[in-house]
Amino acid sequence: MKKTILILLTAAVIFGGFLFFRNDIEDFYKKISLQLPEVKEGINNVTQEIKKQVLTPPPLTATEESEQSFLTKQGVIEWTNTQRKNNGLPPLKENLNLDLSAEIKVEDMFKNQYFAHESPSGKGVVDLAAAVGYDYIMIGENLALGNFENDEILVQSWMDSPGHRENILNKNYQEIGVAVVKGTYGGRTTWLAVQHFGFPISACFQPSEELKIQIEDNQNYAVVLQAELAALKNEIENMKPRHNPDYNKKIEEYNNLISEYNNLITETKNLVSIYNSQVNTFNNCAKIE
Repeated sequence: MKKTILILLTAAVIFGGFLFFRNDIEDFYKKISLQLPEVKEGINNVTQEIKKQVLTPPPLTATEESEQSFLTKQGVIEWTNTQRKNNGLPPLKENLNLDLSAEIKVEDMFKNQYFAHESPSGKGVVDLAAAVGYDYIMIGENLALGNFENDEILVQSWMDSPGHRENILNKNYQEIGVAVVKGTYGGRTTWLAVQHFGFPISACFQPSEELKIQIEDNQNYAVVLQAELAALKNEIENMKPRHNPDYNKKIEEYNNLISEYNNLITETKNLVSIYNSQVNTFNNCAKIE
């Protein structure tokens, strides 16, 4: 009788242990299948496209011209910043790449004898910015043709034109490039003037590309671990007999893998939070009002 009771107790302990391990597996597996989508969702939330803006008011032709006409790049920049100062705006900083894009525009207009924002080949300020390596959030172009008496008169003429005035007094711009050249246009000697305004993308702290890559690598590795866990779970459930050292080793391997997976998920969620914060900071900076 005592032997029978002992045998029954032993069997109950073994069966109870089996249920413990099985429940342990099921509980952990449920956690696995629920946690991975959270990481994917976090990564999807940070993919946002920058909305770039281009302002190109109709080109301006001088209504009054002077035989003593003389224009300078530095004078145009100074009078532009004077107008901004008079309207409570910070000065624009001269940018060499924008100077270069403005020079290319002037030379192209003289060479191909046109006066427009878009060249005969279909290229505009966006293409010029790309050619000189100027990456922007917002860019603008003012054009003028004629023998304006001096830099002040030229800038004032732009200020008297609503679209050009909007470019000069745009609070989003931070940089400027200018080119003024005297040449032959339409069979007569005249000046062509170009202003290029820019709000550079470099003005805003950009989200870390390395951090994004790390998040994506973690996500990919999490998918690999999930597949390994599923295969290992299936192997454990089909093992017979289940009361042997190999079975216990598989349980231990499974639980260690779950621990690695859960640590990876926690780490990735923290990285996503940091990256999303960087994206929000960038978007707030790049917002055009």
